[in-house]
Amino acid sequence: MADRYLQGKSLRARSDRQRLRPRRFYASVTIAGEHAPFEIHLDGKALRTPLKSPLELSSRRLAQALAAEWQAQGQKIDASAMPLTRLANTAIDRVNPNRSRIIDEIVKFAGSDLVCYRASAPERLRERQAAAWDDVLVWAHRVLDADLATASGIVFRDQPPGALAAIRAHLVPKPSWELAALHSLTTLTGSALLALMVAAGAKTGEAAWSAAHVDEDWQIEHWGVDAEAQARRAAHRREFDAALTFLALLG
Repeated sequence: MADRYLQGKSLRARSDRQRLRPRRFYASVTIAGEHAPFEIHLDGKALRTPLKSPLELSSRRLAQALAAEWQAQGQKIDASAMPLTRLANTAIDRVNPNRSRIIDEIVKFAGSDLVCYRASAPERLRERQAAAWDDVLVWAHRVLDADLATASGIVFRDQPPGALAAIRAHLVPKPSWELAALHSLTTLTGSALLALMVAAGAKTGEAAWSAAHVDEDWQIEHWGVDAEAQARRAAHRREFDAALTFLALLG
């Protein structure tokens, strides 16, 4: 009974979202500019961000991907089907004017990074965590000069200030576009270190996603699948893949 109620509620919410979507107001989508910065034009008018800033792109490949998202829209505009456009808007409207705050948020995740918190039991789960996460800490030490401590259980443990300072120093010179993708990857995985490894090409997206879900996969194996949790995970995976694509298209 409860499942039918939740399903009906979800369908009604989806229907409401569809009704609220704006109608497509343009016919043509083109890319303007022979060299960077590139613009997306809708019926000849330059696309702007939600805060009315110019949407200027440094990569032609990224501009082509954004144009494809806008071209693929039907009679109504579905913003959820344009994750690359959303990340570009985020980079310009949110990250660029607030770089220090965004970096602070990523460093804060590193201060309680997923890979630093190990189960006290059972031993098999601890082995899986070690297999998925130990190389991340080794990479952080070798590449970032950040020595992070591990802890058993869920009790918070302060990380060495020097380690967090090293991670911050690594983030400061990064362009806002990359920071936008890194922030997304960090929040989706619960690990700033996994996000940084992926961005550096030191770990594949698939490996990072699996590493971020060691605990959840263990729970599924032993307690079964929760439909709502699976739907949420699938949505997060789409956002994760979009952030990976965004990074790749930045060139």
